[in-house]
Amino acid sequence: MTDILKSADEIAASIPDGILLALPPEYAPCAMEAVRALVRRNAKDLRLLGVPQFGFQADLLIGAGCVTEVETAAVTLGELGLAPRFTDAVKLQKIAMRDTTCPAIHAALQASEKGLPFMPLRGLIGSDIVARRDDWQIADNPFGDNDPIVYLPAIRPDATLFHAAKADIYGNIWIGVRRELMVMAHASAAAYVTVEEIVETDLLADPQTAPGTIPGLYITALAKARKGAWPLGVPDLYERDQEHLKHYAEKARSVEGFDAYIEQWVRHGSQHA
Repeated sequence: MTDILKSADEIAASIPDGILLALPPEYAPCAMEAVRALVRRNAKDLRLLGVPQFGFQADLLIGAGCVTEVETAAVTLGELGLAPRFTDAVKLQKIAMRDTTCPAIHAALQASEKGLPFMPLRGLIGSDIVARRDDWQIADNPFGDNDPIVYLPAIRPDATLFHAAKADIYGNIWIGVRRELMVMAHASAAAYVTVEEIVETDLLADPQTAPGTIPGLYITALAKARKGAWPLGVPDLYERDQEHLKHYAEKARSVEGFDAYIEQWVRHGSQHA
């Protein structure tokens, strides 16, 4: 049974230190209220997996000292430039960086989802990334001649964390078209979700919502968090708060500015509209 918790802080309290934590891209709903709660509880030694990349949420955790390792295709604030706390952490060797690609992350998670030890993938041979990954192997295609291919070990996160528009009282989560969230939940040992609302109806019983719903079987715990993705957005509900993200990008350029941002917007709880 899915645990229905009272708050994002309870979600954060359920996520242990030192785990491999999968986070979604910022164009999928991100559990920012839970991320802030992780910072407030001083989470430590998290290894972050970007599925397949991330920006603001990872930069916040890295700057707050919650992270020791990142595996992702990119960490960026998009049009606002580099993710400053991530960039400094890499330069100063405060975190380990495991370079990868978007297809490689998806393929490795799909291997775990299917119960496979590895997944073959094309398009990597000859790249600098392969040279940096001693856990990837180049081997012959057993069904062809002179056809080398890269074998990626399955990735099984200890937990995944994301936000969604709604859940039901049975623990089912409606994600719409964001299918990477379903793969993340399937592949992970645990899944934690914050949602805008919890409805009384069974989302899996409605043919309109069932195709985009993750069964509660795969969800460890959920909690209601209104505007829980802020300052990022949720499709059809609210847009990204671009002015706030710009404010963060400016403040986070320095350690002092980042610390001031954390004190105002995280330590004392979120103050979104």
